[in-house]
Formats: sequence, C-alpha cells, structure tokens
Amino acid sequence: MAHIDGARLLADLRQLATFGKCGTGVDRISFSPPDIEARHWLVGRMRDAGLEARIDRLGNAYGTSAKAARAVLIGSHTDTVPKGGWLDGALGVIYGLEIARARIETGASGVGVDVASFQDEEGTYLPCLGSRSFCDDVTEAEISAARSKGGRALSEALVSAGYDGALARRDPARHIAYLEAHIEQGPRLEVERRRIGVVTGIVGIRRFRICARGQADHAGTTPMTMRKDAGAALFALASRVAAEFPRLGGRDTVWNIGSIELRPGAANVVPSEGEMVLEFRDTQAVALDALERHLLDWIAAANAQGKVVIETQPIARIMPIAMTPEIGHAIAEAARTLGAEPLTMPSGAGHDAMVLGRFMPAGMLFIPSIGGRSHDIIEDTPEADIVFGCEVLAETVARLESALAKR
Repeated sequence: MAHIDGARLLADLRQLATFGKCGTGVDRISFSPPDIEARHWLVGRMRDAGLEARIDRLGNAYGTSAKAARAVLIGSHTDTVPKGGWLDGALGVIYGLEIARARIETGASGVGVDVASFQDEEGTYLPCLGSRSFCDDVTEAEISAARSKGGRALSEALVSAGYDGALARRDPARHIAYLEAHIEQGPRLEVERRRIGVVTGIVGIRRFRICARGQADHAGTTPMTMRKDAGAALFALASRVAAEFPRLGGRDTVWNIGSIELRPGAANVVPSEGEMVLEFRDTQAVALDALERHLLDWIAAANAQGKVVIETQPIARIMPIAMTPEIGHAIAEAARTLGAEPLTMPSGAGHDAMVLGRFMPAGMLFIPSIGGRSHDIIEDTPEADIVFGCEVLAETVARLESALAKR
C-alpha cells in the first residue's frame, strides 16, 4: 500500500475549505466564484502530484495517471449546499488526490489512480450534472433547460465560468472501478463506535409535489361540515403518511414532508389552495413502488369525497442502486487489515456513485460524522478518522490491483 501523508491530506482539505469559507463551513455552490476558484486550485494540485489535469466545459476537474493503461477512478464533488460543511464531497476528492500522489511517489506501477471532482452534485442547476456527463447520461436539451432556484440559466453560468475544455468521459477500457469516500451524514457509525462504513447500496428517491384546491370562505362563519378546506385535506393526507408508512415501508425506508404552503394564508380564511412536497427513500425499488401506489390510492379516495381536488406531480424519480459486492468486500477487508471492523450499511443520501455505479463497478466508504451532522457549517469529523479512512481506501486500491493481476 502507498504511504498516506496524513498531514498533507489534512492541509489540502483545509486549503480547499478556504474557498467559500463560511464560519466553520463552506458556501461554495456550483459555478459561484469560490467554486470556480476551487476547481482551478484543485487542477493545480493534481498537476503538482504528477497527474495530467484539466477542467472540462461543464466544470468537471479531472486528473489522470498518464503512464497507466488501467486505472481506478476516485472522486466525488467539491460544490456544496449553501452554508454547508467542509467535508461533504471534498473528502472523497482529496482522498483521490492523496492516494494518486502517494502511488506516484512510491513508484507504484500497473493500475493508476484517476481523480475527479464532478460538477453540481448538489443540484444547484442539475443534480449530478458532472457525473452524468462523464457517463454520457445527460442531454444538451437538459443542459439548455436547467436553471437555478433563482432562475439563472445553466447556459449563462457556463459562459460566465469560461470553461471550454473537451468533456471528460469514462473509458470502459481504462476504468476498472469507481471508488467514493464520504462522511456518513448520519449517526450510525458514531453510535456504534465504528470507524468505517461499507456502503451496500444507495437509496432511490421519489418526490412529489401535491396540490390541493378547495374554496376560500370566512373561517368564522362557515360551518366545519360545509368547508372545502384545501389545508385540512393536505393535513389529513400527511397524517395518513405518518401513520401508514411505518407499516408499509421497510427497515430502511425514510420519508419527509419538508415544504408546505397554504393560500391565501390568512388566519380567518379557509385555505382555498395548498401545496406540500413529500419525499420518500428506500434501497429497494419494490418498496418505493408500493409506497407510491398507496399514496395515489389515498389521493384518489380523498378526491372521491368531492370537496377538494388533490393533484400530484412527480418532481424526482431516482432509482436505487446496489454497490458492487466484490468492491464492498475489498473495502471491508482493507479496514480489517488496518484494525477496524467495518459496518455494512445503505446510504440514505444520493451521491455521484449512484450514477457511476450504473456504468462500472463501484463502491463507497463512509467515515463517521460528529453528531451525525451534515449539510451545515457545524459538520466535522475527527482528524484521525479522516486520515484512517484514506488509508483504508488506499489499501482497497491495492487489493483491486492485486485482484486484477490475478485474472
């Protein structure tokens, strides 16, 4: 295994965190000035490490081990959510940089390590834009139509960034596997006192915008039995979700109603319109399908009462994906070799690996998050765990290289 320089690894992570620094976290959304500056800095670090590096026209920062005909691709993303954490995404990219650099320094031959920071994993304009482009899984029409929440067109952001490099693409003849390391973004590793998580699969996501239309009336003079209350209809549906999903879902099913709005929004007016966004996630497509069927049946039953009309619009439909078992086994054995018993677990959050995993063998490694916190400036992980995770990933690369040599 190539020797990991922990101090250098941490220094690179800390330097990257200065681009868009926000308190103890980072505000580095895609195509913002800090994001653009960070990508140019990263390409410079890749070149210093001995990689051939560039930024493609969509903003992917990509470095290759030019002397190797076959390579393990290690990557993640360096964009963040607004006022996000310093490790989310960045950890996996800098792990790749350090492992590639360490292997070059020790003269490792055979399998190389390529490194990628994929653009816009967080979805400021188009979720997983960079990894989808890398896998030739996004159309020019999607890119042309994409806009940020504030209405800025992705095409405008691209012109402003000035990227003009040829698109980086996966190479089936070159890339033997994709590895991604990430903070857990949850509490399980910390609670169970494990230093490494081996990801078995990444959840699928179903997200629906649910709109109710009723009738506005005076809230003081209209009897309860005569109201066409859009708000009450949504609350009844939300209550049914809360009551029934625990029974209908699986062990790892999660759901959330993260947005709800009533109109006209006055205390003395019965709501004429309401809107909420419901999301549910699971690693099994059959579980997601069942929950969706029940949701639509409940809405149909509510509409049959004739008082309020409820309509649904699907706004996200991401299929779950399993990680490659052989790579998971290699990660687990690497952890055991270095003295840690890993925890196998699904990922409840989306990652670039859910895109890459559809096109090549893929695996993910988690390290603990302090308090399970993520997507917030308070996000953090002990430095010893950060370094240890990189050592485990480097050992995993060595095991994949050894397995390839035996074929």
